[in-house]
Amino acid sequence: MSRAHERNERMYRSPSPLSEQSRTAISAALNERLADGLDLHSQIKVAHWNIKGPQFAALHPLFETFAVSLANHNDSIAERAVTLGGKAYGTTRHVAKTSRLPDYPQETSKDLEHVRLLAERIESYLAGLRESRKAVEQHQDTDTVDLFTGIITEFEKHAWFLRASLES
Repeated sequence: MSRAHERNERMYRSPSPLSEQSRTAISAALNERLADGLDLHSQIKVAHWNIKGPQFAALHPLFETFAVSLANHNDSIAERAVTLGGKAYGTTRHVAKTSRLPDYPQETSKDLEHVRLLAERIESYLAGLRESRKAVEQHQDTDTVDLFTGIITEFEKHAWFLRASLES
């Protein structure tokens, strides 16, 4: 449960017809995924900056594509939380305290090691998205479910790209 939910923070007025209780729970789920998404974005950028090896030419721009896409999704998640009357929490310190993703070994440079590490982290991110989507479904918020589904569909493909790169 996020800190915003624990504080039982006052929700702002929203155009959503959902109850305040539902909007509070959904905003908390959105903020959990925002923390994971911001963490994953920074980890992808670390891989993008530090990659070395025979696959550099293909992977360097691919990682940037992932990062740009995730930045846009993070923005959509944050804006959805605010649209529902909540707040978006995304400072580096907040993310460091709340992200569920494993830390990224920043000394990594080998191309296929970055591929493996990112595949694992994207799969962890996907697990959180699926968990949040299931929780949001219980509140009958089809709009947030659609948001999560779009991100899941795209990042499943990214994970597949990475896993396919590791096949021998």
